[in-house]
Amino acid sequence: MARSMFDGRVITLLLIEDEDFDVRRIQNTLRPFEGQIRIRDIVSNGSVALDLLRAAPEAYDVVVMDFQIAGGLRGENLIHEIKQINPSVQIIVVTKMTVHFTDFDFANSLIRAGAYWYCTKYPGDIEDQIYQPTDFVLSIFNAYQKRQLEKEHLRSSRKLSRNVEKTLRQKQLIGVSQALEHVREQIKKCAETGANVLITGPSGTGKELVAANIHYTGPRKFENFVPINCGGIPNDLIESELFGNEKGSFTGAESRKTGLFEAAHEGTLFLDEVGELPASAQVKLLRVLEDGQIEKIGRTETIAVDVRVIAATNKDLAREVTQKRFRDDLFYRLNVVHLSIPALTDRPEDIPVLLDHFIVQFSYELGRPRPSIDKDALTFLSRYGWPGNVRELKNFVQRLFFVGEHDFGPSDVRLLLGVSPDEDQDPISRMVRSWQQEEIIPWKEVEKNVRAKYFAFVRKHSKSDAEAAKKLGLAPPNFYRMCKELGLK
Repeated sequence: MARSMFDGRVITLLLIEDEDFDVRRIQNTLRPFEGQIRIRDIVSNGSVALDLLRAAPEAYDVVVMDFQIAGGLRGENLIHEIKQINPSVQIIVVTKMTVHFTDFDFANSLIRAGAYWYCTKYPGDIEDQIYQPTDFVLSIFNAYQKRQLEKEHLRSSRKLSRNVEKTLRQKQLIGVSQALEHVREQIKKCAETGANVLITGPSGTGKELVAANIHYTGPRKFENFVPINCGGIPNDLIESELFGNEKGSFTGAESRKTGLFEAAHEGTLFLDEVGELPASAQVKLLRVLEDGQIEKIGRTETIAVDVRVIAATNKDLAREVTQKRFRDDLFYRLNVVHLSIPALTDRPEDIPVLLDHFIVQFSYELGRPRPSIDKDALTFLSRYGWPGNVRELKNFVQRLFFVGEHDFGPSDVRLLLGVSPDEDQDPISRMVRSWQQEEIIPWKEVEKNVRAKYFAFVRKHSKSDAEAAKKLGLAPPNFYRMCKELGLK
């Protein structure tokens, strides 16, 4: 038996026709190709055809259907229902409606409904086969090829979707706090828009993780997510990394280099530590954000790119602008949507959840039994300042698997963290551990921020302002005045 010209498979047809005379004519037309095209089933009713398709949606490659079959379900409605069951199955319509005229509106309505092709049944003087038999047979072969292409596209799309889902599982935000739930809600809002996003927060809080979640839940999720640490590249190479260069454009440029903006075309570029960009790179970045054109080093013509930019920093960029270390126009371009990530100490209820998550993760990856942390040690860890935030906590859990023990108490975890018992008891020392070298600010600003946060904390845990004033060792009038100065009244 001859096989199909495409992959050796016989093309299977479902024929929907309510006139025996027309069934015979279609059978006669296809008989010379019976080794390549086989009519698997013949039905005269649209509802019966749908039942067959639902029972075996992949059993048919092409549906050949009369447009005006008897019964309630026919024409465009039937085409639509078939496509709902299997979008890749191709539909060829045979009809008497275009025997004596060409109706473009009719043709367009069939295509919009989902038909692949349509043909005239017959003029009155043709009885043995369908009118224009060669076109009819070729349309079946072409329809089959289109179905194979659509199936391959669908397989690729499903594979990409599974890859995205896997990536999101690996990059999920772990925690149960209200602060983290607020971040999740902001991620959803950011993902819905293509606006530039500026993510701020202390080092180790997971700003790249947040950026990845914005990308992989947005419309660009099937395109590249390209991260770059702007602080980890020498100033004289940062422009080449971002925008690329031509061969010989500068000393050491031995070949043409594709920049990260080109690599992220139609996707997302994540600029971590964006506050470290040198002035020259800031100018070029601003130009890209304004007109979507990059200037490759050594090339006179610009290159158009479509890139969403997400930037992150642990610096106060507004203060960097006032001190002339960061361009104000670039700051406004980046800060279209602002997303702030809280420090781990601001969401202590997430610490036990993160500990358990990382213990399970490393136990699986290293093939080792899970270490246990007793109640007192867990209390200590929940109160610890975690100056390195989630990154430090993850590294701490990793160390647990390499000390050769399985049960950890308070003294064990203090030793692993390098904290002495006396230091643990000192609240000022705990606060100092949470300071960040990159975030040194004027004393007046520190004093005002600390007073505002501490007064708000004491008020929250007091029954009245009088009780709060007593806890702070202040006279009620002085407490009221200070609250008013801090904007708490």
